[in-house]
Amino acid sequence: MRDHGDDSGDGVPKPRRVSRLTELTEMADTPVPPAPATRAPSAPEPVPATSEQAGPDDTIAVARRAFARLLGEFRRTAVLVPFDERESLWTADFNGVRWICAFSDEEALARFAVARGEAGRPWTYRTILGARLLDVMVPMLPGPGGVALDAGSADGTLFPPVAGIVPDEVAVDLGETDKGTGEQ
Repeated sequence: MRDHGDDSGDGVPKPRRVSRLTELTEMADTPVPPAPATRAPSAPEPVPATSEQAGPDDTIAVARRAFARLLGEFRRTAVLVPFDERESLWTADFNGVRWICAFSDEEALARFAVARGEAGRPWTYRTILGARLLDVMVPMLPGPGGVALDAGSADGTLFPPVAGIVPDEVAVDLGETDKGTGEQ
């Protein structure tokens, strides 16, 4: 398969590439090999900490820094975004949030297609920079939206509609909690 280009305009991207994912899977029921190590960002590895090493505040700070690194890497990475039969970004609704489905590489998209039982059909997709998805495409969604990277895989990651991830004007306000008590 070839590089499929990216979208650099300000409007909703139009599909450019139709791919038979069976080129990657050979048959719909054949497992797809794991993607190579040079993938788009995946969920951070858990940081082991003992009670002597780190307290709850330290553990939270470590997790926040790991997610910030993951988010930065995602924003700089071009990912594959499939289009549905209406030539719109492939999205899924879950708990009142519309998630744009993006994939780190063709193998991840192929695994998604196999899991859905749709590996034999052509899939149209486009490479789009993660920052463009979060900053331009999410605000175009009706209601709260985020990005689901490698949906359905063990190393999938969600970039939810909260401040610091999506533009503030489309972020969902989760409210502030009192650190010590957990009360709002």
